[in-house]
Amino acid sequence: MSRTTGPILAVGAIALVNESVFADKPVDWRIPVATGFAAMGFSMFERVMPDVALVLAWGGVIALLMTRTDPGIPSPVENFQRWWNEGGK
Repeated sequence: MSRTTGPILAVGAIALVNESVFADKPVDWRIPVATGFAAMGFSMFERVMPDVALVLAWGGVIALLMTRTDPGIPSPVENFQRWWNEGGK
């Protein structure tokens, strides 16, 4: 297993949980499929440029945490901040 698989699977898991659990929307099955293809692509890219692929994978995690993928759904950091301010409820 390549070093980029973990961050890419984390991107998919965070996106899926943020959309389906926190936003209370039905599961969008395009997310797990795209995550699988991205993991395979990053695994192949890592064979050519391992350090660049790893930086891009972790950059994807950070970008997903900070930005909204859908304008109507808050980012994971915004959801965490709302949960924190409500006292963990």
